Amino acid sequence: MFLSMKIAAIFSSIPDHRVVGRCTYPLSDLLTIALLSYMCGGEDYVDMSEFAQFRATELCLLEGCNTTPSPDTFERLMSAVSPDEIERCLIESGKALLDTLAEKQIVIDGKKLRGTNPRSRGTKGDYLMNAFVSENRLIVGQSIVKDKENEIKAIPEILDKLDIEDAIVSIDAIGTQVEIAQQITEKRGHYFLALKENQKSLYEAVEAAFKYNKPIDVNNEMEADHGRIEERICSILPASCIEEEAVRNRWSKLSTIVRIGSNVDDKTTGKHSYTTRYYISDEAFSKAAYFNMLARGHWSIENLLHWLLDVAFHEDACRARKGYAPQNLSLIRKMALQCVKEQNDKCSIKKRLFRAALSNDYLISLVKNFKF
Repeated sequence: MFLSMKIAAIFSSIPDHRVVGRCTYPLSDLLTIALLSYMCGGEDYVDMSEFAQFRATELCLLEGCNTTPSPDTFERLMSAVSPDEIERCLIESGKALLDTLAEKQIVIDGKKLRGTNPRSRGTKGDYLMNAFVSENRLIVGQSIVKDKENEIKAIPEILDKLDIEDAIVSIDAIGTQVEIAQQITEKRGHYFLALKENQKSLYEAVEAAFKYNKPIDVNNEMEADHGRIEERICSILPASCIEEEAVRNRWSKLSTIVRIGSNVDDKTTGKHSYTTRYYISDEAFSKAAYFNMLARGHWSIENLLHWLLDVAFHEDACRARKGYAPQNLSLIRKMALQCVKEQNDKCSIKKRLFRAALSNDYLISLVKNFKF
């Protein structure tokens, strides 16, 4: 009973626009079953139907229903429910854990939904823009776009949804736009933006600044994993070192420019590589270690969100593409991941999913991690 009441509270605020008298199953129960299916390692509509058949009754779901929902029922539901409503539930659960986004690093990055259109190549196909709090590993926003080039349009939409006052927003080079930097500072947030040659004049000006000026601070970090050794050398300069005033003044409150050189030795292949990345920030912080931390935090979204969604929840294998289904299923996967990773034990995410499939008591302990 606890479990059904707990998750029913999550989805109870979602309006049910289905035709009265023609719907057999409560909306909140169907969404609850979808979430619990993912938390037990399920992958698709068939798994949701199987979960409803074999475990719904013992978890006090679908009470009073004489039948169980078919895979088609879940497909119609996920195609029709507004993703804005499910996203709101996800964001509210994150807010309850965070209290505030102030002084947090919010990473905004896109992930291609390969399964929705397996024929798409390169930058073509559906992308989900995700807003991720790196320190707490929580999702706080999502937006779908057609083709990678349209990420520029989706980033302002995500920023509009968030209270980013005193937070640090980091975005890859595609989001390094004058208007986006302006939006972040107008909302009293801070930016840490990767710089590539899509902003050619600024890129060349920053490159020249580091060539002709001595950094005010330098920080070295070493990381070794599976035979791969990486050294990251972060150097910083005040933005005033950019000679072209017109280039510098285009960017809202630009204060610091950052260079990170990365030396990588792969002992398994014997290969060595060196790359240089540049960043801009409105924060006038004098320690290079801080900006090295932000750069490392930005890439955490790949390992702590995108990789887990693919490996633990098989997101890339999902072929759902009707209506709102791709967005809704991704949101529910993220709710499941957000809940499972809060469990305080030494098991991996995959082992936790397996245990939840075996034990209702363990599944209930995972549900208790939801905060409202």
